[in-house]
Amino acid sequence: MLELAEIFRRHGAAYRDKFGGRMLPSHRRAMRDIENCRTETLGGHVFICPECGEVRYSYHSCKNRHCPKCQHQAAERWLARQQELRLPVPYFLLTFTLPEGLREQARRHQRTVYDLLFRASAAAVQKLACDRRFVGGEIGMVGVLQTWARDLSYHPHVHYLVAGGGLAQDGCTWVPARDGFFLPVRALSILFRAKFRDGLSGAAWFTEVPEEVWDRDWVVHCQPVGNGQAALKYLAPYIFRVALGNGRLRRLQGGRITFTYRDSASRAERDCTLEVEEFIRRFLQHVLPKGFVKVRYYGLFSGKKRRRLALVREILGAARLPARASSTRRLQPAGLRCPRCGKAMSRVQRLEPRGPPPLREDIAWAA
Repeated sequence: MLELAEIFRRHGAAYRDKFGGRMLPSHRRAMRDIENCRTETLGGHVFICPECGEVRYSYHSCKNRHCPKCQHQAAERWLARQQELRLPVPYFLLTFTLPEGLREQARRHQRTVYDLLFRASAAAVQKLACDRRFVGGEIGMVGVLQTWARDLSYHPHVHYLVAGGGLAQDGCTWVPARDGFFLPVRALSILFRAKFRDGLSGAAWFTEVPEEVWDRDWVVHCQPVGNGQAALKYLAPYIFRVALGNGRLRRLQGGRITFTYRDSASRAERDCTLEVEEFIRRFLQHVLPKGFVKVRYYGLFSGKKRRRLALVREILGAARLPARASSTRRLQPAGLRCPRCGKAMSRVQRLEPRGPPPLREDIAWAA
């Protein structure tokens, strides 16, 4: 099966030779880690089956959050933790999209723009939610940054899962949101744009932003999502999944890569074929700055205020959620099973990290 790592091994060096002087350190690191993931470069262990003598090599993972091989189970663990926060109320999914005129600046100043995208959108939601015409209380929300569209194009936006209601100022009354309505998106859009502009005005490159950006409507969407469980399952993969998983890669042929994506309008599966250079560029533009936090909690869901959730559940008459299993137990690796006889294999040797793996230029990848 064609993998992103193989594409980087075969074409990454040429890409770095051409664009290395302009590449961000985070982009270089992501390429290197993905190329070396689960290869002898990172070392590993040798396992043997005591029953039939089968030998297997298990190489270490790179653990880079942009590697399609390393985030398989993380989403499920995150989803389990969110059950401790979820309240027995209707939920809403809000989406704030960065306008086209700001995306070039966002590419060049990722940390600044992404952080401001969070701060401006969250502040706009919290300010309107405090208004008694809408909610009139302190809300709880979790936000997730996503930078890609399905075809790998650059489309920065933030999703928020928000509890439908808030804790009133008296601290002992829950104010529910109206049935099927949370906040007016038109007002949210205006407030979001204003807060973003105020936050960006101090940047040295503020004048590079086209003036018409501030005169256009900014896209904000809000929809009810029931009890929030399905929305959490929708968001979880975006937290730990990279812009493109290996399963969507179809072929690498003649210096062109074909991958599949689902059209957002028709929901039909389509093919996208790009030159290798353009494919790598599109993928790397979604690599986040080192240490950037792409999941953020606000209001009642923020770390300092989560202790108030017990009070909210008491007000709502909800039962306390069961504690999750011990993290030590959950993180213990499962034993390796023999692929021939199914017996448990024994670890017999540790493999130290070695040099870079050879390129497999002789393999003609095809669907």
